[in-house]
Formats: sequence, C-alpha cells, structure tokens
Amino acid sequence: MNETLILKPDADGMARAARLLAAGDLVAFPTETVYGLGADARNGRAVAGIYAAKGRPSFNPLIVHVPSTEAAFELIDPAPALRDLAHAFWPGPLTIVAPMRAGAGLSELVSAGLPTVAVRVPSSPVALALLQAFGGPVAAPSANPSGRISPTTAAHVLDGLEGAVAAVMDGGPCGVGLESTIIGLRDGQPVLLRPGGLPSEVIARALGVELQSPEAGHIEAPGQLLSHYAPNAGLRLNAAQPKQGEAYLAFGNGAQFEHMLDLSASGDLREAASNLFAHLRALDELVQAQNLRGIAAAPVPKTGLGLAINDRLQRAAAPR
Repeated sequence: MNETLILKPDADGMARAARLLAAGDLVAFPTETVYGLGADARNGRAVAGIYAAKGRPSFNPLIVHVPSTEAAFELIDPAPALRDLAHAFWPGPLTIVAPMRAGAGLSELVSAGLPTVAVRVPSSPVALALLQAFGGPVAAPSANPSGRISPTTAAHVLDGLEGAVAAVMDGGPCGVGLESTIIGLRDGQPVLLRPGGLPSEVIARALGVELQSPEAGHIEAPGQLLSHYAPNAGLRLNAAQPKQGEAYLAFGNGAQFEHMLDLSASGDLREAASNLFAHLRALDELVQAQNLRGIAAAPVPKTGLGLAINDRLQRAAAPR
C-alpha cells in the first residue's frame, strides 16, 4: 500500500496535485459539497482507478468537474432550460446531466456507457484553483468506499481510502456537506435525478415548472443506488426517541439522550445538512466502541434541504 500525501491548498500543493492528476494518479480534494476523488476524466486508466479504489459498480456514472460554465459547455450540449440553470447556479452545488458533445474527449467509463454525462462547476475556491491548475476536466465522485458515508473532511477521506489514493488536498471541512443536486431532462421536462445541496424548490422556481421524478430502477446519474451513504451500524428512521441501546441522531427537538448528536439544535436545515455525514460517522464509531445495537434518526422535514437529508438517510437505511 502506498503512502497518501497530504497537500496544503497553497501554490505548491496545487502544482503537485495538478502534476499527479496529469500523471494519471488519484487526488482527493474538497468541494463545497463533499470531498471528491479526482482523476483526469480523459484518461481511461485513471478513471478506472476511481472505480477500483472505491469498489464502485461500473454502471454507476461519475460527475465531471470543470472550472467554468464555458468549459462545461465544451463537454455537453444542454437544452435551453438547463443552460439557464447553469448560468443561474454555477458555480455551486448543481450538477447537470445532458448529451455529451462529439469529440468531448471523455473516457467512456465516466458516463458508464450512457449518451449523457453529468457535469458541474464547484464553488469551493480550493476546488476551482485545482481545476484551473490542472487545466482539464476532472471526474470526481465522493472520496469514500462505495456505498459508505460521504467524507466532509480530509480525515474522513483517509479513514476510508488511505493508501489507495496518491494525495489528499486538505481544505478543511466542506460547507454544504451534502452532494450536489442533479437535474436532467426527460421528454423536454426537467427531472430531479438526485436531491442535494441546492434545494429543488429553488430550481423549480427558477424554471417556472415542477420537477419530475426519476424513473424507478434506472441509473441515470450518480447517487441513485438504493443502498448508499451507509454506516456500518443499522439505521432506524423517523424515531421520536432512541430505543434502549441505540445511538440517536437528533434534529432540534430539545431532547437529551445518552449517545446522542443533534444535527441542529435550532432546527436549521442548512446546519443539519452540513453536519449529516460527520454526525453519522461519529455515531457509527460510537456504536462500535460501545457495542450498541444501532442508530436511530429523528424525523427531518421534507422541505428545502430536508428533501436531500431524507434522501441520504433513506439510502443509508436501505437493505444492503
């Protein structure tokens, strides 16, 4: 197992990370959503390394990260509605799925054989600086073993992938804490393929139409596997309180229990989203250390960022 370098987000660190990506190596880096596991999206061997390091199914496509809207439109040919979204919300936690342009030069592994590809422009200054230093598209799913809790710090990345990646760019904790919202089109109508860090209501208002739901059983974008984001411990949802021997993921109800972490004592969904993966990870470790029976999670409203929080919790609790 090779040693994983820890890089600072300074000029030297950016240059080293860019050289590693150009050489076909894997570099984990922070975005505003979660840490991504980056590889040159044009290099099939490098992209295959993402799937190998994560243990990710090859039918699960990846998101390509680029430093600007102009760079994104060199890879995809989005319909006018999606172009409007890009101009309104990039840089930011929005991913657009659109037909890939001929000659885009992306590895077929990125799109998992689909005629479309998922692209976004992150708003994290560290991510943008790295993308600009590298000068090409970077495929980057979350930097964690497939199906497990997504990482929001460099330490989380090392916990799951140390030795399997060349370097981790340590840019501190991620601000949003949930993966990007993914939007595509079906029969000309916008489809919410995955709820995420940009609330779907905001997108629907910008478009002036209601978002459609994805087709059940079809993998059209990342994050659509039934079991995903899962702790090692079992997870029980919509629990008003924990049962004997359970750790508790609370949400602003003022209750106090042993082995408890609160997503947001004030009921702030933005705070809850930023804490979700870190709190799940901490409670999972507590369950193992204290030999508890599992984790119970309090109800979270299904509005705004709550829709994405509930999506992650439901996938984390799904049968494996």
